[in-house]
Amino acid sequence: MFRVRSAECGVRSSITGVGARVPTLSFRTPHSTLRTLLFLIAACTPVTTRPDFKPDPRALVVVLNARPERVAVALDSLVPAESLEVARSNARDGYVETAWYDTEARRTRHHERDIASFTRTVKIRFWADPWVPGQTRLTIEPVYRPRYDPSRVERDLEMIVDKDDDGYKLAQRFVEGLKKQFGVPKAAQEPSKP
Repeated sequence: MFRVRSAECGVRSSITGVGARVPTLSFRTPHSTLRTLLFLIAACTPVTTRPDFKPDPRALVVVLNARPERVAVALDSLVPAESLEVARSNARDGYVETAWYDTEARRTRHHERDIASFTRTVKIRFWADPWVPGQTRLTIEPVYRPRYDPSRVERDLEMIVDKDDDGYKLAQRFVEGLKKQFGVPKAAQEPSKP
């Protein structure tokens, strides 16, 4: 008696030969267990489109009555309405980033050679993080670069714009638009003045 086995497909047939037959269960294993293992490892790896740095502590923060995914999708439509271009966006990660925008010329600048004034050209980043169930803590970071230095990482040169700057006012318009669209929890509302 001998067993016939197909190593390629991982299937074993029943005992053949003279004598009693012992039934075996037919089963199939994947062709590549390694491929399945790599898929599972990749599925568990935290991959994000967010940058590897946190927002500046001086950035604007607002709590909204909506889930982070809804806020990110709303930003995808609000940003172009203000004549800005979305450079990076991912609703699942709750992250939206604009391209560099010249606040004087009201135009997007794609290359450093197109930027006439670094102090008037801003980039706005949005981090939509879960706060409590059904609410989002949105951080809005309007930044500019005082100079261009190709030997340094872009983030090292960025600074938060001043509150009097057009870039900051643009970020505040986003906050107001999102507040109107989603509302603000009662705990986050400012007390009314008499």
